[in-house]
Amino acid sequence: MKKQEERCRLVLIVPQDADAKAQADRLEKALAGGDVASVILPQYDEDDTAFQDRAELMVPMIQAAGAAALIAGDSRVAGRVKADGLHMAGSMEELEETIEKFSPKMIVGAGGASERHTALEVGERRPDYIFFGKLDGDIKPEAHPKNVALAEWWASMVEIPCIAMGGTDISSALEVAENGAEFVALRLAVFDHPEGPQEAVRLVNADLDEKAPRFEA
Repeated sequence: MKKQEERCRLVLIVPQDADAKAQADRLEKALAGGDVASVILPQYDEDDTAFQDRAELMVPMIQAAGAAALIAGDSRVAGRVKADGLHMAGSMEELEETIEKFSPKMIVGAGGASERHTALEVGERRPDYIFFGKLDGDIKPEAHPKNVALAEWWASMVEIPCIAMGGTDISSALEVAENGAEFVALRLAVFDHPEGPQEAVRLVNADLDEKAPRFEA
């Protein structure tokens, strides 16, 4: 997960849906809408078999679109479905072990940093990215101010890229970008958008192209 572009890029988080095929269809539409850096697949409350089946359906689709497919938490499923990486939000020990075992052949990103001290501890483990917020933390139209503030602080002083969770409105992507984050994560803002996920991704990218600050080379 490199900066690749000169401005903040979009990360998609697949929402919970009992119908895996309908969910995959919505994801395919979202990926057709424009630039997506990566897609995080959370397990939610599914058992391992159902989660693996869902991941097998979606990972090739994500990769075909040129995005990185990241499995939240389960390294066995990630290996079986040939995902590009893992999103970890457990203990520091678990994160450290996962980085030692899978990096650099797989992307290993880290969540669970809800304040500066923990974020710095995470940074010492050298993950590929740090995630501010919860994967299902989009409960208001705007991004949570705490996550935005953490991303701004982190981006100003640490080279490891950060992803900040946005809100339920697509305008929250620009809010995150304006505070320096390399990536913004959206879930419901894209998948529940009234004009559909494809149009949501198109609008987010158009907004970021036009208004997001550019990173220094």
